[in-house]
Amino acid sequence: MKHLMLLALALSVICCENVKNKEQSKTTNLNIQMELEKEFGKYMEDVNPKDSAYEKAYNKMLELWEVPYVEIYVPTHFGKAHIIVSGPKNARPLVLLHGMNSSSTVWYPNVQAFSKHFRVYAIDHLDSGKSYLETEVEDLAQVNDWYAEIFNQLKLEKIYLLGGSKGGWLSVFIALHQSSRIDKMVLLSPSQTFIWIRPGSDLLANITFTINPDRDRLQSVLETLSTKADQIPQTFIDQFFLATQKSSIGKFTTQMRPFSKDELNALNMPVLVLIGDKDMINNEKSIEEAKALLPQAETDIVKNAGHLLSIDQPEIVNRKILDFLNP
Repeated sequence: MKHLMLLALALSVICCENVKNKEQSKTTNLNIQMELEKEFGKYMEDVNPKDSAYEKAYNKMLELWEVPYVEIYVPTHFGKAHIIVSGPKNARPLVLLHGMNSSSTVWYPNVQAFSKHFRVYAIDHLDSGKSYLETEVEDLAQVNDWYAEIFNQLKLEKIYLLGGSKGGWLSVFIALHQSSRIDKMVLLSPSQTFIWIRPGSDLLANITFTINPDRDRLQSVLETLSTKADQIPQTFIDQFFLATQKSSIGKFTTQMRPFSKDELNALNMPVLVLIGDKDMINNEKSIEEAKALLPQAETDIVKNAGHLLSIDQPEIVNRKILDFLNP
C-alpha cells in the first residue's frame, strides 16, 4: 500500500511538472510571437481571387509550423517575395529555399529544430507559394538580382543557405554570384547540380504529372519522391496538388544544368550535401562529384529516404544539418 501511495505521489509530481513546462513553453512562444509581430508588423494577406483555394491550402499547412512565426512580404523590382520568419532576432540567419511544385511550408518537419538555433527565413520562390511577380523576369541574372534585393532589404549580410531539390540548384547559383554573403551551404538532394537527372519511369511520371496534374496519379507520384508517402499529411498532399496545378515548367527550370567543374571549384565555403538512398534525382555519382569538385565538402547518404529526405527522415536530417552548421 505504501509503495502504491509513493507511486501515485510521484506520478502526481511528474504530471504537475509537465503541466508547468507546457504553460512555460506556451508563455515563451507567445512572447516570441509578440516580438516577431513587433519587429515586422502585422501581416496582411494579399490574395489573388483565382488563387484562393491554394492560399487556403497554404495556410492550412502553416498549422503544422510548430514554432512562432510571422509572414512578411518584401517588395522587389520584380514583385513581392513572401517569406516565413521564425527564430530569435539576434541568431545567425538561415535562409531556406524549397523545391519545385512546393513552397516554404515544406519545411514543417524541420523548422522547430532550426528555429532553436537560427533566425529562419523561408522564402517562397518568385514563381511559387505566395510570392508573385509584377513584371517578367527575363533571365537567370535577374533571378539572382531578386534574391539579392531580398537579402539587402532584410539586411542579411552573412547567411547560412539551405536548399532542397530545385532550391539546392538555386542555392549553388546564388552562391556563385554572392559568395561573400554565404558562410555555409547545405544542399538536400539538389536537382541537376552535380549530375543530370537520370531518365526513367519515375522521372516520366513526375513530368507527366506536372504537365497534367491528376488526383488519381497523385499518390503514385509521391511514392517516387518519398519512402513514406503513406505518412505524409493530407494537408501537404492537398497543397502539393494545387501547387502543381498552379505552376508550370518555366523557362528557368529548363535552363537548369549541372554546374561545371570550374564553377563548383569556385565555391570556397563549407558545403554539406545530403541525398537519400532511394533518391530518384541523385545517387552515389552525385556524392562522388561533390567530394571531387567542392573544395570543402561534407557528404552523406541518408538511409530509408527518398528525394524528400527532410520529410522522410527529419530527425536524422535535422541533426546532420545542425551538427554541420554548429560544429
